[in-house]
Amino acid sequence: MNFARPPLAPDKALLLCDLTQSWSSVGGGVGTYLRAKRAHIIAQTPHKHLMILPGPHDAIEESEGGRAITVWLKSPQVPFSPNYRLLVRNKAVRKALASFRPDVIECQDAYNLPWAALRHRESHPDSALIAGYMTDFPTVYVARPFGKVMPSALAEAAGRLCYDYCGRLYRKFDMVYALSEAGGGRLLRSLGVEDVRILPLGVELEAFGPDRRDPELRRSLGLTDDQPLLIYVGRMDIEKRPDIIVEAFRSLPEALGARLVLLGQGPQKEQFEALRDPRIITPGFVTDRPTLARWLASADLYVSAMPNETFGVSVIEAQASGLPVVGVDGGAMPERVLPGMGLLGPIADSHAMAANILQVLKGDYRAIGERGRAHVSGEYSWAHSMDQLFGTIVPAALARRRSALGQPSAAAGMTLVEA
Repeated sequence: MNFARPPLAPDKALLLCDLTQSWSSVGGGVGTYLRAKRAHIIAQTPHKHLMILPGPHDAIEESEGGRAITVWLKSPQVPFSPNYRLLVRNKAVRKALASFRPDVIECQDAYNLPWAALRHRESHPDSALIAGYMTDFPTVYVARPFGKVMPSALAEAAGRLCYDYCGRLYRKFDMVYALSEAGGGRLLRSLGVEDVRILPLGVELEAFGPDRRDPELRRSLGLTDDQPLLIYVGRMDIEKRPDIIVEAFRSLPEALGARLVLLGQGPQKEQFEALRDPRIITPGFVTDRPTLARWLASADLYVSAMPNETFGVSVIEAQASGLPVVGVDGGAMPERVLPGMGLLGPIADSHAMAANILQVLKGDYRAIGERGRAHVSGEYSWAHSMDQLFGTIVPAALARRRSALGQPSAAAGMTLVEA
């Protein structure tokens, strides 16, 4: 590929780069965040935005008069997750970084790509590096799955090794953020990462709301106004534990007349469809936000069994849609579902989840959903999230990089718009 592009002059707008494995064209927490970030950069700042992402082929796309740049690097699909690709071409990543020379590089995963960014900084020490702790991978992808095929002591030891790795990796960055205290902030500090900021994600309040409720959609599912519709949105794999949701749902009294929508893809989808339970609906992935908003608003209760959420974008989208939430007491979930906005139960306990579902549905669940909507509206707008990112996190990273180079750090007190 030809990445040739003149570097930015010091007095020009900054070039901000995002480098991630976790890109999906149809959703996902990282993809939602990056779309919101790009929209903010273009509309609210003078800066430029570069994303280096895995794609089906090598390509460079530019829009917004060259202010929005996407470098796609050909990458294979992830098995069982066809909407994600595995970018392992670190040399191509470094070539792109060296050609575009971004002022700030932000990484949203902890695998090979952060090391490409660190190698780039060796040659270009003025590049500030930021890391986001988006997934609790030592537990989700190592300790828990290993525990299914080896003694628990060995699985836990493997998880601890991965946490040690996280500490060593993130201490090399100029700035690190987590999405919540329970979802990574306290953990990273315990690993020796001293200055961890909290970056709460947001929700498009104008796109999600109870007014998107669609009676025709409910009727197409054979539901009357009195029959409750439960919904889950996300990947159907062992990480997210939708199997617990299905077990809980199938133990509910049939007289309740409830239906369950599982919106997404994943290796467990076929397993659920093989049950041939007409009450369980699996439409697959939703590829646009208006349709997702319509599904959420047309439901009555959101359910999640994921025990290691670092934030929970799907949860706040459901709350913005006016839904109460039944979840588990783990990860960032207690920070999302406050008292009066739903119920949380033990992890991996389908009987407790079923009991909580019944308790919420027997109460004034619409009032519970209204409280969640009010809370999200005040705390989790994308404007607030971007204020945190561009008002504190990125300027602090730039100041720390200048300090490491022995340069004046007067910009430390500025917002990024001023920098």
